Amino acid sequence: MAALRAAKQALRKEIKRRVAAVTDQEKQRQSLTVSQKLFKHPKYVSCKRIAVFLSMHDEVRTEEIIKDAFKGGKSCFIPRYESKSSHMDMLKLNSLHDMETLPLTSWNIQQPADNDNSREEALAGGGLDLILMPGLGFDTSGNRLGRGKGFYDTYLERCIKHPKGKPYTIALAYKEQLCQEIPVDDNDVLIDEVLYEDNE
Repeated sequence: MAALRAAKQALRKEIKRRVAAVTDQEKQRQSLTVSQKLFKHPKYVSCKRIAVFLSMHDEVRTEEIIKDAFKGGKSCFIPRYESKSSHMDMLKLNSLHDMETLPLTSWNIQQPADNDNSREEALAGGGLDLILMPGLGFDTSGNRLGRGKGFYDTYLERCIKHPKGKPYTIALAYKEQLCQEIPVDDNDVLIDEVLYEDNE
């Protein structure tokens, strides 16, 4: 276990260094390419209920995806992370304006406030068809390196228990986030697909 943790930590550092070297302009360009791929993806086209992360500076930008989802009449859910645990809920986003007015957390991520209980949680309703996954690193077998808190792995376990079953999962990645092989253990959930610029 200790060896695995050390391997993950070393890889996190390495990927962070690679992504930090990418210019904002290049991140924007790759993000648009990945978004365009997603818009043609049959799982995205057919999905009605989608969970999207609000991107941090080192993640593929998701604003265009959220705009497109609203334009297509999809129900959009975004994460609310609980900083003291590995618990995360996916809460309904009502509009683009709603997104712009969300409060910022100490991690500099926008999310619904802790006392905002008016929003539907995805699993309390009709579940999810598709989850777009963030992460620090990915390999082409669908292994994902997260930030080490286990939010998404824990949430996917909850999804599996929902009557609708596990949603399809697509990771959005810069090509700088791709690795030969991600070290994983039994708690790490495989991703169905990783979208990045080169995989035509």
